[in-house]
Amino acid sequence: MSADFNEKTYSIKMDKSIQSLKKDISTLRTGRANINMLDTVRVDVYGQSMPIEQLATVSAPEARLISIQVWDKANITLIESAIQKSDLGINPQNDGQIIRLRVPDLTEDRRKELIKILKNMGEKSKISIRNIRREANEDLKKKLKEKIISEDDNKNFEKNIQKITDDHIGIIEKVLTEKEKEISQI
Repeated sequence: MSADFNEKTYSIKMDKSIQSLKKDISTLRTGRANINMLDTVRVDVYGQSMPIEQLATVSAPEARLISIQVWDKANITLIESAIQKSDLGINPQNDGQIIRLRVPDLTEDRRKELIKILKNMGEKSKISIRNIRREANEDLKKKLKEKIISEDDNKNFEKNIQKITDDHIGIIEKVLTEKEKEISQI
């Protein structure tokens, strides 16, 4: 096999795509308190849009409670407002010092909606993986045309790239199934 084509480069790109999916999925609200739920919430403060973790200490002291200890008390109402405007569906409670978010049980409709969102995220991730495969195959065709690799090497590399693609799509399916179970749990 020729050393002019590196499958590992494409495998690493696919791994990054899966990591991105896992990070996105962690922001989905299930029935449990998870501080990652706030990752998508941005607060307009100090003339810029900032994530909550840059303005406060966020923790989950109980299974259904998120606690936000704001460092600058002037930002409490701004953070509270940003949470209300987000699509979390949680009403913040503010005692002047700490913002508390009680995570309610999910309704059946909300569960179905979350599963739809989850499947959409998974499909986008699969498309990303397939695009990386296409990029690898185009690179192979170019190297074959320039006679950098042989026909046999090309066939072997294409098989390997397809196997890597199938493996990564399998990982995505597994991640989606696990998260769907978590969302469906009552």
